[in-house]
Amino acid sequence: MKCSKAGTKQTPQVRMQSLQQLVESLMLPITNLEILDQAFTHTSYANEHKDKNLIHNQRLEFLGDAILDLIIGEYLYCTYPTMSEGELTKTRAIIVCEASLAECSKHLNLAHYLLLGKGEDRSGGRERISILADTFEALIGAIYMATSYEIAKEFVLVHLTDYIAQAMKGEVGKDYKTLLQEFVQQDGEKAIHYILCGEEGPDHNKRFRMAVEIDGKTYGSGLGKSKKEAEQQAAKVTLESLY
Repeated sequence: MKCSKAGTKQTPQVRMQSLQQLVESLMLPITNLEILDQAFTHTSYANEHKDKNLIHNQRLEFLGDAILDLIIGEYLYCTYPTMSEGELTKTRAIIVCEASLAECSKHLNLAHYLLLGKGEDRSGGRERISILADTFEALIGAIYMATSYEIAKEFVLVHLTDYIAQAMKGEVGKDYKTLLQEFVQQDGEKAIHYILCGEEGPDHNKRFRMAVEIDGKTYGSGLGKSKKEAEQQAAKVTLESLY
């Protein structure tokens, strides 16, 4: 999918064309592109362009958060009638978490349409988990306002299906390092180490590459803004290669 780089100056026509591409790729019956524009306008961008009186996405994010809770809560209530209130609450929280919503954003390439302030963009905001998760919530709010609850519900369940399944298997809510450790030690104790392979980028935007070593053998590697983040990515890559 091609679109103009978000965060740079765009004419209203180019901006609307890129949002129309998104609507078509997601197969959403949305004609109100202005509300989508709002959903992808971060506060940092609005603050840098106060003369334009832009509406940022925080209110849509608030609405989307509430709608997500309702959709997943309703789904769990109807699909798993023997679940207790406590189990329903815990499972919903596991599914509707920052990590799963951010992954959905990445999968849908939502960051390409996000308008960020220059400073936020330079500091890696387009890859920040919290911003990606908030953007997904804002999109859900926009879908609800522009269409209906049923369409928003269908969209959410389609894109969170894998996370619902993982939650029911107890795989969501754990970090990838924990999941990898549990997987490789099914047949006995094995030594897992994370090794720093290198660093890249300037001091203000440094990235670390970590690799996973299991019983002396090197497996996948991952890149992150911190060593911990890089370790998680390395564990994820390794886990996927071992399944």
